[in-house]
Amino acid sequence: MALGRTFRVTLALCPLLTTIACNAPKAGNPLADSPQPRTATYTCADGARITIENLGTSVRVLGPDGASEDLPASPANQNSRFGEAHDAIVIDGRDALVMKGGRTPLTCTR
Repeated sequence: MALGRTFRVTLALCPLLTTIACNAPKAGNPLADSPQPRTATYTCADGARITIENLGTSVRVLGPDGASEDLPASPANQNSRFGEAHDAIVIDGRDALVMKGGRTPLTCTR
């Protein structure tokens, strides 16, 4: 009788424990999976600071000089790569790789 109850409880807990294990932060970098907030400020490797506003299907990038640029999602069905022509941004957790035409790509961190 007790063995049957233990078996049923184990079966009931397996899906719950699997879900918890799959959704736990990664051990190496627990902040890498943090979602992009609506507005975030990034400090870049060259010391400049940029602000990225997530508009859903696009982002607005405000540079250190006050100039802004809107970049659409590329391709349109995702939320981490944005760009058009020769400019692009790839957001990966707390990091953003900023690529401007004719310049070396720049890593920025929020």
